[in-house]
This record gives sequence, structure tokens and C-alpha cells, in this order.
Amino acid sequence: MSHGRHVTMLTEGTYPHVHGGVSTWCDQLVRGMPEVDFNVIALTGSGREPVAWELPRNVYRHTAVPLWGPPPARSRRQALRGKAQRRFTETYETFLLSLLDSAHHRPNPSAGPGLPARARGFSGALRELAVLAREGKLAPALRSESILRLLMAVWTRPGLATAAAEPTIHDALTATDLLEHALRPLSVRIPPDSVAHAVSSGLATLPALAAKHLDGVPFLLTEHGIYLRERYLGYRTAEQRWPVKALMLGFYRELNTEGYRQADLITPCNQYNRRWEERGGADSGRIRTVYNGVDPHVFPEAGPEPEVPTLSWCGRIDPIKDLETLIRAYAFMREELPALRLRLFGPVPAGCEDYKLSLEKLAAELGVTDGIAYEGRIDQVAKAYAAGSVVMLSSISEGFPFSIIEAMSCGRTTVSTDVGGVREAVGDTGLVVPPREPETMARATLALLRDHERRAELGRLSRKRVVEKFTLHQSVDGFRHIYRGLAHQKHAGQPVLPVHAGDDWTQRLADPWYKELAADGSLW
Repeated sequence: MSHGRHVTMLTEGTYPHVHGGVSTWCDQLVRGMPEVDFNVIALTGSGREPVAWELPRNVYRHTAVPLWGPPPARSRRQALRGKAQRRFTETYETFLLSLLDSAHHRPNPSAGPGLPARARGFSGALRELAVLAREGKLAPALRSESILRLLMAVWTRPGLATAAAEPTIHDALTATDLLEHALRPLSVRIPPDSVAHAVSSGLATLPALAAKHLDGVPFLLTEHGIYLRERYLGYRTAEQRWPVKALMLGFYRELNTEGYRQADLITPCNQYNRRWEERGGADSGRIRTVYNGVDPHVFPEAGPEPEVPTLSWCGRIDPIKDLETLIRAYAFMREELPALRLRLFGPVPAGCEDYKLSLEKLAAELGVTDGIAYEGRIDQVAKAYAAGSVVMLSSISEGFPFSIIEAMSCGRTTVSTDVGGVREAVGDTGLVVPPREPETMARATLALLRDHERRAELGRLSRKRVVEKFTLHQSVDGFRHIYRGLAHQKHAGQPVLPVHAGDDWTQRLADPWYKELAADGSLW
């Protein structure tokens, strides 16, 4: 049971239903602050996904919010009528136009809550949709024939890019269904005396935005990967036609911007994310970089390398990890080092089974199946890094990857793609190569494999860099201060966090102001 020190953690497709990556970070945060009570709200697919983590005692509530399947029973109500229907239609038209014609329908900051939704663009429309969602009226309102006709009319409006695409009724049904499912988190209630912490941009921000607008709940946003970029990457290969893609990408774009504008504080895990957020509309004075961290005792020096030259990779088998590039690079290296082995540690998430089959087919076509081992999930992750002479990362999108700083803590050097905060993590202790260039990755890795002294020195420097910059204690302590500051802001009705634009939160914890803040238990 909570005693007034609470944080509502909002996740999407991660903690506590999936291992690794962001989920590891969430678990670290929760366990690192036993004095804080956590309410975990997890956006999931069906709602039937098993809990993959043993939740600590300070998680006083965990709720799975399914995005798919039939709408909640309380949403199966009679459709809106009369004045309420007309108001919803106007709001929804504004909402649709903000997605498809963002240049002309940006929010008007001077427009107050009493003005029509049209004057307030996406932001105002989203607030009104949140009220309907909380009343259980949004889902049935979206499923009316008049709303489908409205979408068709908006799509074909002169001047919009979708007008020439000849959208169909099937497109309208598909897009409306996707939007209805995406908007379901608006109905989620957050305790009004907590801090709302969305651990990704996108759908996880919807309950936080609703709670900030309607209940005055402080909103903290942490990004690991770049959510919007990953949506664009995903829709490149999606089956929907252009009108549907344009609408959904517009939704994610506007939601992303709204999250950046409305969050009381944004805590990217690297400076690369920070630059994206500033370009996306975030005020630089409300951004604090807090790097991910690892416990050097849990990831100790790995010791001697394996006798057979081996490449180690650790993560989830997922298209975003671009293991095709790694397998192609491995095949290139095998021509010069026939004894070389590639060991892949990590699970195959639900929905990625076909992706693994495609990787196995690629390896067979390249004639390297005999050298690749799929090891599955491993409980003692440090052993995965110890199993390699060099640790690899081939992703096309990352935040501040745990697999890299964990490997560095183990004293292993790395070859990684230059995405997200990878270069910030690695520094000069490993090699960074362009993504989707297998031959470049192969040549860089071969150079390391042929130089034992250089590998050993880079491994030593890797661990030193983690101990100095990326420890778990630094990361958790940074968020402890942030939670206290936002709680104080809520109770005192005024901001407590001083603005030091452009600097790194974890480098300022020795400041006397922060020491005083940390010692003041009354902030809870």
C-alpha cells in the first residue's frame, strides 16, 4: 500500500512483461529505491502476457492495460447523440486535421480551455478525447458511420497529401480501428498524488498527459530509443496503404511533440536523444541527461578470452537489432578466419519467430550455419560477454544500450553501430561503425581480432570508463533526486529544479543544493 511517496511508472511493451533493455532499466530503478512506492501501469498487447519479473515489495500495484482485443466493458455504451455528438465531431475533425496538416493546425499556446477545440489544435482535441475516454464514451463514438464519413472527407480535402491517394472505406475502417486502440490509454487513471513517469515517448505518455491536464499530476518523460524514429522505420514495411500510414505517422508525430512540450522534465539517457528532443519541440531548460548504469560487481572483469576466437552478441532477436548485418559481417570474416564462431544470446520475443527463421535462412545461404549458435536467454548475463573475444552490436536504433556498457564493465571491447548514444557510451574504448554496412563492420572486427594487445588494452579502458561514468548508483541516485524535486513541485505549487541548460544531471549531484534536497525527507 502506498504511503504518499509514489511514482506511477508507465511502460509500453516492456516491464514487467519482457526481459532486457528498457525492462532491465525499470527493474533497476524500482529496486534501487525501496523507499519509494511504485504503481506500474503496463501497456500490453492482449493483457494476458505473463509477468516476466519478480516484482519487489515496493511495487504496490501492477496493472496491465491491453491495447488490442475488444474494448473494456464500460466502453460498450450507447453512442453520443445531439449536442454531445456535434461537439465530438468538431473535436475529432480538429484532431484529424492536426495529424494530416500539422503546419496549419499547431496548438495555439494562448488559447485557453474555454475556447473551441479548433483553436487549440492537437493538444486541445486530445484533452477532450481524454475526458470522453475516462467516461467510457470514446470507443463507441469512434465506431459510428458518421465518423468514417468524416475521415474520408478529411483525407480527400484539397491540399492534403492524401487527397490523390484515393482512400477507400477499407482504409477508413483500418485507420479508425488503429486509432481507437492507440487511444485506449487515455482512459487510464493515475493517482493524483503521484508522479507520472512515462519510460518511453508515444502511447505510454497518454495517461500522463491526461493526468497532467485533468488532475495536475507532474509528468516525467524518459526516452531510451527514439520512439518516433522507430515508428517511421516500422511503417516502411507495414502493409497498410498510404492514407492509413500518413494518418498514423501523423498521430505519433503530434503525440511525440505534445509529450515533449508538456513534460515537466525530460530525462534522455544520452545526448543524442537530447538533440532529437530539442528538435522535436522540447524546451532545453527542461531536459536533464541521466545515463543508464550498471553495477560493476554484477558485471566483473571477465578474465581470459575463449580459446577459439568468438564474437558474442546479447539482446532480443528483433528486426531493430539488424542481425542480418551481423551475420553478413560474420560470413565475410569467416573467409579469413575459418575458426571464428558467433554466439547469439537472448530470447525471441513473441511475434519475432519469423524473423529468426529468416536469419537462419540467410546463414544457410551464406554457408555459415555451422559457426552460429543461438543460445537463448541467459540468467547470468555476464557470462554472455565473457564468451566472446569481442562483443558486437549491429542495431539500427538504440538509446544507451545496456549490452554495450555491461560488456565494457566485463572488460570486453566492442564493435558497435553508430546509432543513438552508442558513441557516447563507447568513447575511445571500442570501435564504432556505420549501421547496415556489414563489410565495414567485418574489417573493423578483424583488425581487433588480429591484435591481442590492443583488445586487452581497450578492454581495460572499457571497464575503467564504466566505473567512472556509468554506474548504477549514479543513475538511480539521479532519479531519486528528480522524483523528490517533482514531488516538491506538486506540493509546493512551484518549480524546485534550477535550470542548468545543456549540462548532465549526474555530474551535479555533489552540488550543495542537491545534498540539501536529498537530506530533506519532508519532500516526500
